[in-house]
Amino acid sequence: MMLHTASCRQCRDQVESERPEGPSAVLVSPALVTFPPPPSANAMIQPMPRLSVPAALALGSAALGAAFATGLFLGRWCPPWQSRRQKRLLPPEDSPLWQYLLSRSLREHPALRSLRLLTLEQPLGDSMMTCEQAQLLANLARLIKAKKALDLGTFTGYSALALALALPPTGHVVTCEVNPGPPELGRPLWRQAEEEHKIDLRLKPALDTLDELLDAGEAGTFDMAVVDADKENCTAYYERCLQLLRPGGVLAVLSVLWRGKVLQPQPGDLETECVRNLNERILRDARVHISLLPLGDGLTLAFKI
Repeated sequence: MMLHTASCRQCRDQVESERPEGPSAVLVSPALVTFPPPPSANAMIQPMPRLSVPAALALGSAALGAAFATGLFLGRWCPPWQSRRQKRLLPPEDSPLWQYLLSRSLREHPALRSLRLLTLEQPLGDSMMTCEQAQLLANLARLIKAKKALDLGTFTGYSALALALALPPTGHVVTCEVNPGPPELGRPLWRQAEEEHKIDLRLKPALDTLDELLDAGEAGTFDMAVVDADKENCTAYYERCLQLLRPGGVLAVLSVLWRGKVLQPQPGDLETECVRNLNERILRDARVHISLLPLGDGLTLAFKI
């Protein structure tokens, strides 16, 4: 302990306060009063406790566990990304840029346009092929000089009429439908376009018609096939159409993105599973060259080798 002199005012005040009172009070010389030394700088800084390696690992594991639990909680309570599933890859139909694209590329026969607008007014009318899909398929038919075409899923006959307009006067479109009502809506417009004679409507299940054509020896005689029918039989449609197509023929399959459901099908969703299975089959099919386009609800083009 160090000896200090009480030379400052604070020290003198402390000495006065500690001076005994009364007659027996003894005077203490300030010079003899001792004080504890001031704390050093090192003594004022308290070192942080160091963790051992196992303790640090335990602390890190606890932090990771808390982060995982937080993520699990948020994933359970926040809306999952599936609820915001993207249904189309192209801009919305009312997009100014998309409307500009159509206005500078679409050449639609007046009767075909009237049939498209009529179809859109019907229940399930929005499931028909889009105008840009129809024009692309018609141009492909012209490119390969198609004369015979298959159309599975007539509905009002929009796709059948689009194909018929692209075929030569002697061309022939076999179109398949099980419901006789919708085609009759389109028939007056087939007639208006002067293409009714090219359209051969078969009112029976498409598989029956395809088997009849195969049994009749028409394998390898069709130039183009368009599949836009029920999804449960889409693989069977694909295989039979491929048999009926000639080498160099084009097979078009519509709605292969199935409104985005192909990304994560729900349990028991048979239609989506069938679409996914067909997409995988076409991808690995060495008998065709393929392109999958984001037009409409997805359009796969398979070119038979």
